[in-house]
Amino acid sequence: MVQEYQSPVRVYKHPFELIMAAYVRRFPKCPLIPVFVDSEIISENQSEDGSTLVSERRCMIDIDAPRLLKRIAGVDYLYFIQKNTLNRRDRTLHIEVHNETFSSRVIVRECCKYTVHPENEEWTCFEQTASLDIKSFFGFESTAEKIAMKQYASSIKKGKEIIEYYLRELEEEGVTYIPRWRPVAVSGSAGARLQLPPSSAARAIPVNTAKDGQPSKDPACPTELLAGSPDDKLDADYIRRYLGDLTPLQESCLIRLRQWLQETHKGKIPKDQHVLRFLRARDFNLDKSREFLCQSLTWRKQHQVDFLLDTWERPQLLQEYYTGGWHHHDRDGRPLYILRLGQMDTKGLVRALGEEVLLRQVLSINEEGLRRCEENTRVFGRPISCWTCLVDLEGLNMRHLWRPGVKALLRIIEVVEANYPETLGRLLILRAPRVFPVLWTLISPLIDENTRKKFLVYAGNDYQGPGGLVDYIDGEIIPDFLGGDCMCDIPEGGMVPKSLYRTAEELESEENRLLTDSIYKSASIFKGAPYEMLIEITEASSVITWDFDVSKGDVIFNIYHSKRAPQPPKKDTLGAHGITSLGAVNAQLIDRNWVLGQDYSMVEKALTCREGESVQGSHITRWPGFYILQWRFHSSPACTASSLPRVDDVLASLQVSSHKCKIMYYTEVLASHDFRGSMTSLESCHSGFSQLSAATTSSSQSHASSISR
Repeated sequence: MVQEYQSPVRVYKHPFELIMAAYVRRFPKCPLIPVFVDSEIISENQSEDGSTLVSERRCMIDIDAPRLLKRIAGVDYLYFIQKNTLNRRDRTLHIEVHNETFSSRVIVRECCKYTVHPENEEWTCFEQTASLDIKSFFGFESTAEKIAMKQYASSIKKGKEIIEYYLRELEEEGVTYIPRWRPVAVSGSAGARLQLPPSSAARAIPVNTAKDGQPSKDPACPTELLAGSPDDKLDADYIRRYLGDLTPLQESCLIRLRQWLQETHKGKIPKDQHVLRFLRARDFNLDKSREFLCQSLTWRKQHQVDFLLDTWERPQLLQEYYTGGWHHHDRDGRPLYILRLGQMDTKGLVRALGEEVLLRQVLSINEEGLRRCEENTRVFGRPISCWTCLVDLEGLNMRHLWRPGVKALLRIIEVVEANYPETLGRLLILRAPRVFPVLWTLISPLIDENTRKKFLVYAGNDYQGPGGLVDYIDGEIIPDFLGGDCMCDIPEGGMVPKSLYRTAEELESEENRLLTDSIYKSASIFKGAPYEMLIEITEASSVITWDFDVSKGDVIFNIYHSKRAPQPPKKDTLGAHGITSLGAVNAQLIDRNWVLGQDYSMVEKALTCREGESVQGSHITRWPGFYILQWRFHSSPACTASSLPRVDDVLASLQVSSHKCKIMYYTEVLASHDFRGSMTSLESCHSGFSQLSAATTSSSQSHASSISR
């Protein structure tokens, strides 16, 4: 498996020329990097005007590996070739590195570049990418990969320290300024020189900070990315200030996942803090995190969760009987939420409101928690990505173990775990009664192991002693009902009047609406069995609109037109005899005997949609008749390049999941006389899943695809 690394943008607050003077001092050897034993220049070429210098070095590296592995490999040192291209005119240095040793077994590639900061020509930016592909290594492939990645992460971490070390060395020698390169004038006196302006091709990176809603004039504390191209990188100082201390490989995972989202969703991506939570929840496994995050983003879009805080009005019953609320913050600056679960009539709330309302209440709490974390990050000047929850169980009894209530609780926990990972920093459970272990046994299997480690349980008055509540919450904000002096504005709860209970039929009719009822529908596409949808148009110039997300696999989207109605699909003859069909069950609207160009026609160019993409578009109909929207399975190029099956393809064909795609879609037809907008606003585009991107990236202009005209 290829291991990849992408660094954040590192900013040196020194001119490019001074950074280059510090950089060359790393050679031929660098005592700050013990593994860098030596290097020698094997070639060097300079342009006639002296603006460009291309040099190649052979570097000797002593990898910190077990002696046995070195003996098996038959080498003590590894050799790498480093090609440096210094462009003094544009003020750039491009570095390309590849391995010479074991080049047939291991492929190492590294690319680095120093460029002028796009908004301050007196600063210098550094970026770095690398890849490692171990094809074979004497049976020690896994061990060699771990050693290499550990060694590489260590050298990356030291990179900035080394440059800063040599900058200080230059300063001690009195070198604090180096003039820019100037070309010899083409005409005029031989001594005349012209100074060229610095290159402005550098890309925008995060340089602004906000305070009280106003942008800061000091670019030293970047907070958010400016609008830019999909390959924007995060700034290293921004990561440390607003996201926390990450290892080099963790930074790389964040940047690569963020890049993937931007490239896929055309600039509309979740906030960096949100992306980071999903990475942490999957131990920075990029593939698992991406799948986890995309599922959640689809869920958010499907149920319009982004707008929940602005659109949902809490019922009066909740305001009176839901015994929870926000209360200051803990000692670490995390927002503090207090829930007096023991005083809450969970059975009464479920019977009066239903699971749906309680789930929306919990989701609104989580959304508010995300917002408060951002506010506290600004207030306390350090990354705060999660909150603390204090649960008071005084009064908990068997009534709280009412089966429908426990069922509702389990469902809520499941939804929260799937969509708000790593948002709970600490859970303080106070005054736990004897019945608590029973409840814990029921709910603990649904709670992630990492989350369970954050639970602290206190029985009786144990929370008042050493190691108790005061270790986590300042004494002056401990609520009065827990023995403190701070008034806590949380409803006292009590029993919900039975007169407010709703009938079982009323509750059942609304149950699970948040998970199932939506303007969006789901569909599966199988290899050889596309999913097709029929739309009848009676008036030309009507507008067919669509919005769909590809949640699994790759699909090809087509729109066809026919003057005659497709015949109802025939029943499966196998199924008619009670035999289960071996094929997919999607109804086929386009008859297999139809001829393209005669019986039906394609009215839009086929669009290939990749997994994770969100597609919106429209078609202005030219004729009345029947329009068929079709999504069909798209095979990867590797599987279709050859007519002869490969071993991998045969094995893949045995897995049903590899021949199944999933989409979530919504379609609507706008009559020509009802549509009042501009036709240009109906152009198709790929977009982001959600509005979570609002504070991270500005909305870029719609990216029109070739699918609409």
